[in-house]
Amino acid sequence: MPDEISDLKFFCTLAAAGSIAGCARVVGMSSAAMSRRLSGLEARLGTRLVTRTSRHFALTAEGQRLHERAVRIMEEIEEAEAEVTARADIPHGLLRVGVPSELGRKRLAGIVAAFVEKYPDVTVHLTLSDAGLDVIDDGLDIAIRAGMPPDQGVMATTLISSRRVVCASPDYRARRGLPATPHDLLKHDCICLLRRQRIFNEWVYHDGKVRKEIHVTPHLAASSSEVVHDWAVSGHGIALKVLWDIADDLKCGRLIECLTSYTWEEIVLCAVYPSRAHLPSRTRFFLDFVRQALRHRDFVT
Repeated sequence: MPDEISDLKFFCTLAAAGSIAGCARVVGMSSAAMSRRLSGLEARLGTRLVTRTSRHFALTAEGQRLHERAVRIMEEIEEAEAEVTARADIPHGLLRVGVPSELGRKRLAGIVAAFVEKYPDVTVHLTLSDAGLDVIDDGLDIAIRAGMPPDQGVMATTLISSRRVVCASPDYRARRGLPATPHDLLKHDCICLLRRQRIFNEWVYHDGKVRKEIHVTPHLAASSSEVVHDWAVSGHGIALKVLWDIADDLKCGRLIECLTSYTWEEIVLCAVYPSRAHLPSRTRFFLDFVRQALRHRDFVT
């Protein structure tokens, strides 16, 4: 197909120039090369397109019909390319986005709705899952996740960073008290996250400038971050949560921050996508929109 289109473009140029020599000057090639190009086109089509002598150049009836069609085809190609170029910076089309369940429900669902309201030509399919979505295997355009991806074959950009918080409910404090040091966590009921049989019970913190970790014993563990959250609010134990999940609970007193003399490990929220090459405008606009929407929230560090 590229050869056929190239031939049609050449023939339009030849007809407009009115001679082999004129066409050669337009395209910057020799007259002999243009003559061979015309002969090759005529051979491929099996008909003479131009009557030409040293003094005369005219399209045959077949050449005239081809020229009329070729002009229309080239105009349609130019219009199609112009339309695509014009729409390149206007977000449109389907965008498949995957996010962790709790974060998606609390923070991103409203942002996604606001994005679609601003850019109505974009359709967003939002997938919420605690299973650890993969941008390639799950057929996503963007996967938003806590922490940078281990896969080096994808692109990732940081949206925000936040800190982790050791927290418990007022009911738990009334019943068991609160830890005074990280080591005291070993005597408390701790709630941990569970992922593919791995229990995240290594809680990392900084005592001054020294990085340390405490291996807590889970009283409860769940694969759902929302269940961990709900158990903590219900007073079943102490949890290590990201600030963006519990900022509202800390504000209204449903949860209490523990061990505030220590700095608990920070974490980034990043967006993962397959490739930076030819990134659709809907993806670029969405990433910028989400970043701006999250940037000034009270859970951003």
